[in-house]
Amino acid sequence: MMVNGLILFIQVGLLALLVLMATRIITLVRSEPLAAGHQKTWSSSYPVDAHIPECPLSTSEWPVAVRKPVVDMAPNRAELITRLHILAGLQERDCRLNGLELQAAPEAVKAYVVAWLYGAGCALSHKSTRHSEALLNIVAQITGRKTGIRQPEAVQAISTLTASTIHLACFRAGLEGAEFWRYNHYVPPTSSLYEAITANAFI
Repeated sequence: MMVNGLILFIQVGLLALLVLMATRIITLVRSEPLAAGHQKTWSSSYPVDAHIPECPLSTSEWPVAVRKPVVDMAPNRAELITRLHILAGLQERDCRLNGLELQAAPEAVKAYVVAWLYGAGCALSHKSTRHSEALLNIVAQITGRKTGIRQPEAVQAISTLTASTIHLACFRAGLEGAEFWRYNHYVPPTSSLYEAITANAFI
């Protein structure tokens, strides 16, 4: 009798569980359309792309980081030295092809080279580092290698730049030439070192 009673108790328990499960399923089915309606209302009130930039290559609903345009950053010291070496080498070659040897040129002409390259250095530098002692020393070292001018004379030519109209003209030519070369990879003849020298000196 105890076994029969236990079996009956188990059967009643299983039946109760089935009824509970059926009730739960019916409740979930009835609540699903309501949830879908809320989702539709939320989507229409707050569009997904209202605050997210469009990205044609992305299928994700998560915000996509927008890349900023690449900006030509100001060169650091090593890059500036490299650019000035390249530019000075190109201008030295142009002078040589036109019959002007900078190493054998008069000291006044070498000072013109200093003024031109200093203008080029200002064009290739960040505004905060223009007319700085660091740039002055870089230009003095490079012109010393290219022309043989001693560093004190090179520094003197830069320090007294505004006292000479010829030095200012060479400085302006270097500024314009390097600015053009920066984006077009060549110096226009009117702003070249050779033109700046021959326009202001009897060679």
